[in-house]
Amino acid sequence: MIHNPQTTIHASRIGNIEVLQELIRLEADLNASDEKGYTPLIISCYNNQYEAAKLLIEHGAALNSQDQGGNTALMGVSFKGYLSIAELLIHHGADLNLQHGNGGTALMFAAMFGRNDVLKLLLSEGADKTILDIRGLSVLDHAAQQGNEEALRIIEQY
Repeated sequence: MIHNPQTTIHASRIGNIEVLQELIRLEADLNASDEKGYTPLIISCYNNQYEAAKLLIEHGAALNSQDQGGNTALMGVSFKGYLSIAELLIHHGADLNLQHGNGGTALMFAAMFGRNDVLKLLLSEGADKTILDIRGLSVLDHAAQQGNEEALRIIEQY
């Protein structure tokens, strides 16, 4: 088997557990990134590969790695609405309040894209709703801009 970062990233993207297990056995670098800064964990999470993400986390993948734009795995699943992977990341200690290059947070992504179940989870786990992005906008502002009335109600509850 070819042992390089692209192999690990590809296996993570498609959720190939057998290949990932072999790469882990060969002591592949689980935090290596591609040209966009995507790590195997970020890629598995962006592609809704729960079992791959779980395996990577259990074998030491860095939870808070950021791609070139500053996006984390938690930001990606918040944007896409993958609640079970968000729970997995949070349970293992992902930073709820990291900001990407424009100052956005996982909480802001959940509000902007109507991922209200993820929004509730993040708030219930202690995500900071007072953080502002580089434009000075809060999660409430982002929810309001999107017309997400449910998100506004959820945010105000916390």
